[in-house]
Amino acid sequence: MAKLPDFKQLNDRLINKPSAEPRLVIKTNLDPDRVTEENPYAEGKPNVSRTFVSFFEGGGS
Repeated sequence: MAKLPDFKQLNDRLINKPSAEPRLVIKTNLDPDRVTEENPYAEGKPNVSRTFVSFFEGGGS
């Protein structure tokens, strides 16, 4: 097995810091109908708060 190079030596990649600018998020017909479906933050939780649902529907807090 090949030894992996040190992360700092990798010069063929560009890794940016998260942007502080707004993002464009588009809902498509492929998205689930409910925000709790396929959501890793709601996984295994039978009930979630209204704040949780509002956040993932785009309503903020």
